[in-house]
Amino acid sequence: MIAIDGKVTKITATHRARLAYVYIRQSSLSQVIHHHESTDLQYRLVERAIQLGWPRERVEVIDEDLGKSGASAEQRYGFQFLMTEIGLGHVGLVISLDASRLARNNSDWYRLIELCSLFGVVLADGEQIYDPGAYHDRLLLGLSGMMSEAELHHLKQRLQAGARHKAERGELRHPLPVGLVRQRDGTVILNPDEEVQARLRLIFTQFTQLGSARAVRNYLARERLLIPSRPGYGPAPHDTVWSPPSESAIRRILHNPAYAGAYVHGHYGADPAHPRPGRYSGSKHERPLEQWPVCLPGVYPAYLSWETYLANRARLQANRNAFDQQGRGVPREGQALLQGIVRCGRCGRHLRVRYSGPRGNYPVYQCGAEAQHYGGPYCQEVRATALDATVEQHLLEALAPDRIALALEALEQLEREAEALDRQWQLRLERVRFEAHRAQRQYEAVEPENRLVARLLERQWEEKLRRVETTEREYETWKQTHHPTLTAQDREAILALGQDLPRVWQAETTTAADRKHLLRLVIKEVLVDQKRQRGKVWFQLNWQTGASTVHELIRQGVGYQESSDGDRVQERVRQLHTARQTDAQIAATLNSEGYHTTHGQPFKGKNIWYLRQRWQLPSVKTGDLMPDRQRWADGTYTIQGVMQAAGVDKATVHRWLKQGRLQGMQLGPYMLWRIVVTADQLRTLRQHVDQVRRLPRQPCPLPAEIGL
Repeated sequence: MIAIDGKVTKITATHRARLAYVYIRQSSLSQVIHHHESTDLQYRLVERAIQLGWPRERVEVIDEDLGKSGASAEQRYGFQFLMTEIGLGHVGLVISLDASRLARNNSDWYRLIELCSLFGVVLADGEQIYDPGAYHDRLLLGLSGMMSEAELHHLKQRLQAGARHKAERGELRHPLPVGLVRQRDGTVILNPDEEVQARLRLIFTQFTQLGSARAVRNYLARERLLIPSRPGYGPAPHDTVWSPPSESAIRRILHNPAYAGAYVHGHYGADPAHPRPGRYSGSKHERPLEQWPVCLPGVYPAYLSWETYLANRARLQANRNAFDQQGRGVPREGQALLQGIVRCGRCGRHLRVRYSGPRGNYPVYQCGAEAQHYGGPYCQEVRATALDATVEQHLLEALAPDRIALALEALEQLEREAEALDRQWQLRLERVRFEAHRAQRQYEAVEPENRLVARLLERQWEEKLRRVETTEREYETWKQTHHPTLTAQDREAILALGQDLPRVWQAETTTAADRKHLLRLVIKEVLVDQKRQRGKVWFQLNWQTGASTVHELIRQGVGYQESSDGDRVQERVRQLHTARQTDAQIAATLNSEGYHTTHGQPFKGKNIWYLRQRWQLPSVKTGDLMPDRQRWADGTYTIQGVMQAAGVDKATVHRWLKQGRLQGMQLGPYMLWRIVVTADQLRTLRQHVDQVRRLPRQPCPLPAEIGL
């Protein structure tokens, strides 16, 4: 501060050597349009800067933030430019009408004061000049910013309380979706456009049948049906816009409580943890249903009941692949039939699907949450093929008594769907024909001499006529492919298929997603535990009706130490082995008694040999061997005996047996041979061996000797 003419001033030559900025802001576009006096008063602050000693050409006006709220510096590019200029040392004076014009929150206000203090910038309003570097001025500026923020908070609190009180009576007007229209007297009715109503009802009906927003999107795209919307931009009334179906648009329709007749206020709130660019308060997210401040069912005319709306919300939530949020995912094309609805019978967690095998075509249900998150062991794994087949069998048995009713219901559903689609096409044709007639009336109403307008209207009329022709041609093509009217033969074929439900289930046209969708309509969830009983898979079916049934499945393809029949099979094999039965005899006995291998196949002799090796059981011998192990007590020879007597190797003896020179028998695989050899045969074999050994070995001919 310096003294001029006996008065203390806070503005120095250093300040005047830099620029003076006049910051102008109004909070909304309405204030800019209607509050001219406030805007003009702010512009007149330029004269105050000139009175303080700045030439007019060194006074800059920042009015880029007109019509923007001062609650945040986001989107206020003028304020951001001012902060940048202060930081670069280009500013000596900042003038604003009051502190509320510069900022309405303390974070922006104190950041401005701090920058001005660091770079020696003075602040001024319509009455005073403040030096942020001075203690008392800084205190006054801080109090001024606090009062400005408190004032805004008080105003917002009063306005929000008034809006909340009005919303509790259902009188606060909210933008309506395209299916509803507000009349001049404030009454809300269904959209008088029948095509809009029919298209929305079709979306709700198909979601009930198909179960996912994506499936509804695919259905509408396949039928080439558009969906209506009403963009809320520009002056009202807003026109209806028809656009290609998208999954997000269909999900918004299903989530909107207004279609269920409910008036809702405050169901969307800001999420500071996920801010959007340019939004200080964060992105909007929908609050849980139980936290909605105002929810008044039955205020609007409804397209569906409130119970159906809640069921649709629950299904959309369940379609998410998030087990921790009770989401089981939509049925997909994978081979695992119980995907999303199978739970661990030990810890209660959802089982995930993994695929094993060389080509990854063997699904396995795995409970690995403990191992994945905490590095612990896997809870359990269950092979899906056998479990799915058993659950499928129980499902078909449960549906067998109702197969005729199911066929009739499917027939009625096909007829309703055909009628609904035909109705959609009729409304579409009616719309394009009306637009063509309106274009014709506009063309006929224009004066013939006014060719500037007549040419444009004629071109629009021709475009509408071509659109009518295209729509009619598409409708004829659709009728040829869809057959909206079912014939008597179609009815008989559908009834026959409905009575043979297993045939429909296994048909090539029935996809894996179709089977899973049908399964979920009947079975709510499946609990599985393969460690409850040895060699068996325990599972519990929780039906949609609330009933529960418990079943067991014998595990296949496991070792005998894990098999449920492992101990009994071992005990029985030991008993038969003690009775001196051969491997083939033991296998035949086990098959006759109803035993099977762990793969569900009948026993064979090689299976018994493998088990004997595993359980260390010696081979069964009929008769006693001589001490030299070359001959049996009855005089027959073993392989080793023939080798020693004839002076040949083992391969030669097997070749003689194969050629018939020797006669012998083997009671079972890997058992000793009993070969009958007389003295004359043994003498003949020795002579044959001696002759072969005395023959000269013929040399191999050279290539030149064979003409190469």
